[in-house]
Amino acid sequence: MHLLAIPDLLAMLALGAALGFFGGLFGIGGGIIAIPFLGLALGMTQALAQGTSLAMMVPILLVGWWRYTRRHPIPWRIAIQIGILASLATWLVAYVATSLNSEVLRSVFAVFLIVLALRMLAKRKAPVGEQGRARLDSRWMPLVGLLGGACMGLLGVGGGLVATPFFTGVFGQRQTVAQSLSLALVTPCSMVALMTYSSAQQVDWSVGLPLAVGGLLTVSTGVAMAHRLPERTMKLAFAWMILVTALWLLLKPVLLG
Repeated sequence: MHLLAIPDLLAMLALGAALGFFGGLFGIGGGIIAIPFLGLALGMTQALAQGTSLAMMVPILLVGWWRYTRRHPIPWRIAIQIGILASLATWLVAYVATSLNSEVLRSVFAVFLIVLALRMLAKRKAPVGEQGRARLDSRWMPLVGLLGGACMGLLGVGGGLVATPFFTGVFGQRQTVAQSLSLALVTPCSMVALMTYSSAQQVDWSVGLPLAVGGLLTVSTGVAMAHRLPERTMKLAFAWMILVTALWLLLKPVLLG
């Protein structure tokens, strides 16, 4: 592990702070932003960038989940079931995904996110009562862990982006509760992944730790703002965040040549 120069250290702290705030606001870890940045700015390989981003994500996810559950307690049995199923799906799908074309997978995932975001935006004019109507009983919620875990296994990121709309649209959960449930899905997957990448020497702790420190300074602020914003505003902001993420995934290969 090498020490960063002061300007680089400050830059990592600032980036971590920004990712921590948005991670708290939307219930995500921020890896989908950090990974391409680490690859571009620091010249990291894809594997090293993913492992280093996990060193940042795990503390942010843990604190974010703790803050969400303090404001909106969720059933621990369901949370544990979601986490177990998600971790299992992540491991199984990741094993298969290693033999698949990563660029094709990324494009398919991006198109899926675009469709998901457009559906959420199309429903923005629906009455609040209709938006919050459950279509399935809550006992089926752990199955969302399989879907989110599969996304984590394919690309290492995106489990929360997929799970949250299912918790709100299919199970009628409030946006903030849905994000708490998504954190129950993503957090154990990220912890398992971090241990795997670390054992393979694919984590630059001199970069990951400053990112984590910066994120821990702001994640609680993001969570607090998420609970102050109106429900419809949060759903709209989350939908736009998904759409921008999907467009970035599609355009990144073109923009980076």
